Amino acid sequence: MYNSDTPVRAELPTSKQLFRSTILAIISAFIVLVSVVLPAEYGIDPTGVGRVFQLTDMGKIKQQLKAQAAADAALSPNTSDTTLAANQQQSPTVAASVSPLEVAVAADVVEEKATTDTTWRDETPFTLSPGEGLEIKLKMIKGGQAPFNWVVTGGAVNFDTHGDGLGQSISYEKGRGVVSDEGVLEAAFTGNHGWFWRNRGQSDVQVVLRTRGDYSVIKR
Repeated sequence: MYNSDTPVRAELPTSKQLFRSTILAIISAFIVLVSVVLPAEYGIDPTGVGRVFQLTDMGKIKQQLKAQAAADAALSPNTSDTTLAANQQQSPTVAASVSPLEVAVAADVVEEKATTDTTWRDETPFTLSPGEGLEIKLKMIKGGQAPFNWVVTGGAVNFDTHGDGLGQSISYEKGRGVVSDEGVLEAAFTGNHGWFWRNRGQSDVQVVLRTRGDYSVIKR
């Protein structure tokens, strides 16, 4: 029978070596946690490494999606199949008493409410003195969409909607003497996308920007 050789005591790791290996393993795990796991999963980036590899944006979007899913779940109606079936059954007398004109009016009201009832995520007011300019950017990933609306009070502004990031830049739209604009800003690439306004008038103007959609940070 073959018996394996028992290692001599000198070949075994010492307590000091085992302790050092344990400390190195803990430090390595901590580095991975701080530089990779926290940015990618929670959008927390204390070292800045996650921002370089775009892990922070991914983590922030994950947290936004989780929050939106939780909000949708809290607002969803808890309606049983029996209740739905009961609501779908109408009395013939009641149905006959509703005229086609009343049905059309009700449909128009519902459609108008769906069109005008908009919930904005951020509302950013600011004032521009004569000659003053201001830039506001949304941090977005490629393909992200951000509905927006901005309105000027007290005058008009010149504006430039543009984006930049990772060595790329783009101009989406420009205007002169504009009092309002709205639409959907879609990111052509991952980076910062937004607006620059300048007041070329002779008096102060007030601007209110409203935004929502696929962005992690809004900043001036």
